[in-house]
Amino acid sequence: MELRTCNLAILGGGLAGSLIALAMARHRPELRVLLIERGAALGGDHVWSFFESDLAPAERELVTPLVARRWPGYDVHFPGFSRRLSTTYASVTSRNLDAVTRAALPEAAVLTGAEVRHATPNSVTLADGGQIAADAVIDARGAHGLPHMAGGWQKFAGQMLRTARPHGLERPVVMDARVEQADGYRFVYALPFSANEIFLEDTYYSDTPTLDLPLLRDRIGAYARQAGWQVAAVDYEETGVLPVIAEGDFEAFWSATDSPEMARAGVRAALVHPLTSYSLPDAARFAHHLTTLDKLSGNSLGRVSHAWAANHWRGGRYYRMLTRMLFAAAPPGARWRVLERFYRLPEPLVERFYAGRSTLADRARLLIGRPPVPLGAALASLSGGGRPLADLGTADLGLERGPAR
Repeated sequence: MELRTCNLAILGGGLAGSLIALAMARHRPELRVLLIERGAALGGDHVWSFFESDLAPAERELVTPLVARRWPGYDVHFPGFSRRLSTTYASVTSRNLDAVTRAALPEAAVLTGAEVRHATPNSVTLADGGQIAADAVIDARGAHGLPHMAGGWQKFAGQMLRTARPHGLERPVVMDARVEQADGYRFVYALPFSANEIFLEDTYYSDTPTLDLPLLRDRIGAYARQAGWQVAAVDYEETGVLPVIAEGDFEAFWSATDSPEMARAGVRAALVHPLTSYSLPDAARFAHHLTTLDKLSGNSLGRVSHAWAANHWRGGRYYRMLTRMLFAAAPPGARWRVLERFYRLPEPLVERFYAGRSTLADRARLLIGRPPVPLGAALASLSGGGRPLADLGTADLGLERGPAR
């Protein structure tokens, strides 16, 4: 078969891979990029959300064309406590991701329906025998587990509902914990995309990765009925099981692959917020950083991605400690109290937390005061790391979704 050549081959057309392709098209148009995706479309069927305070101007410029809807604030609800916050909230849809990325790249630069059989830092072999030679290859295919790491899981099922009459919701409900608590910390997430379209997601901070899809569908339907929304159709559905990282051995994780010298991005590089599983800001930051490199070569890009991911891992130490406290110190049915206390704190602190930029003062403020869990349990939790985040087989860890709202 004909040998293809390019400067940069990107494995995986999800959020991380597509953002790298978009960043290169915008800032390094002289480079020949090839984006390789096994699915029929880029991004699958997903919604990724973010707070505008998460992104620096250059990152926001990259993501803005993908935004399907933006809202001037959001609400949270807990038993006995609700709050309206003014931080701008935005959502990216896979449909926009696919359309914008294809429009930004030459037609021949997007290869869908292509399964990767083998890859090295400079070459790709496809399942159909196709060969690609590249100056550099970067792997952004998500992950089916995080070996040598431990913690818990954020799992969810979401549906885009079309209602028979206007639903009346004007702002996102990023966290509604007034629902029955089950399987850890449970909350419902709601995005009003239009007067008759609402995305509803049933989400859990759980000790296990098992996802009972029929049960979650029933709970989404029950929530809609309780809100008085008559559902005319379910336009699409998404599910995911995402890692919530409590501790791990980063270097062992990086080496636990057939090609540890390969450059990586997104969840495959553990570029996620340890506690929220939030990956969009890190995906945008890393994509922009790659455009500043003077020269792309397989081995040098591998070293760059390893250094970037290792630095991110070191910076996440505090959030991994909070993960241990959430999962080990709080009984599953009482975890909502931790989140309720968090949302009573000043709004700028909440913004910096989601962006992964908590200051020393923020970190102290999160820990001082009357704790929502017993102090002894909280201290004991610091020595526990949760369950291994190893291979899950068919579970989908590659969604790279928005925050644990």
